[in-house]
Amino acid sequence: MKKNLLLIAAALLMLVGIAAYWLFPNAGELPFWIAGLAIVLVLLHLRKSWIGLCATLGGTAFVLRFLLRGYAWWGYALLFIAALILLRRFAPPLLWKLAVALTCAGLLYFCIVETPIIKNARTDREPERPYLIVLGAAVYGDQPSLTLVRRLEGALDYLNAYPDSVAIVSGGMGKGETVTEGQAMYDWLVSHGVDPARVLIEERATSTMENLEYSFEIIRARGDEPAGNVAIVSSAYHLYRAKCMAAKLGAPEAAGVAAPWGYFFVMLNYFIREAFGVTHLWVFGE
Repeated sequence: MKKNLLLIAAALLMLVGIAAYWLFPNAGELPFWIAGLAIVLVLLHLRKSWIGLCATLGGTAFVLRFLLRGYAWWGYALLFIAALILLRRFAPPLLWKLAVALTCAGLLYFCIVETPIIKNARTDREPERPYLIVLGAAVYGDQPSLTLVRRLEGALDYLNAYPDSVAIVSGGMGKGETVTEGQAMYDWLVSHGVDPARVLIEERATSTMENLEYSFEIIRARGDEPAGNVAIVSSAYHLYRAKCMAAKLGAPEAAGVAAPWGYFFVMLNYFIREAFGVTHLWVFGE
């Protein structure tokens, strides 16, 4: 009986987490914390069974990747751990040592690339600029996603704090969207009290680089230059890459404006993903 106490506790916690998720829509990430604790208890119970560990990690990874939105990179991390367990079990000693060495090197590189990401994950001092570029994110139908709403909340706070600034909302139309991201952002800001004359729409961009490039074209068409005149609002994890791209396009002094954080685990998921985005930027320049 004692051996099964962890499994019983895990099952009860999982039931509580599922109930909280369905019965309390405003519970935020609390159900995920509860479910995560349940999974940890299962892993502790199965710590001596490589089959059980791999099955639990793989099943959890599947749920995070395919059944939930915003947790995919947690799923990839769990699959990687499961792969290491299998290597430890079946790989020749030399191959296992090589895997350990590569994993340590990868973790070291991850820490290096995350350093500027974390360092820039905040609003810069004195961010007031004539133009605020709001970078697009997913729209579901004609409704901004949670990530985009957070960016718009950051833009709204900025525009209220600096009444002389003009926003450029940038983003084209992607899969599953019935309006452009630019139009969805314009509608949201205007509905929250921003003067329509202070919101310019850019509707062609399909990437961060294009967001900035096309927004800079709008600024130049108005007789101004982006250099020294631009602030960028985006998710905190995305600001470093956005500012690097702005510098490549001729605006090295672009100010970063961090949108409010969303759910904790979702944000950490995107911080993990951003390491790969920054690597692509460093290697390919975009």
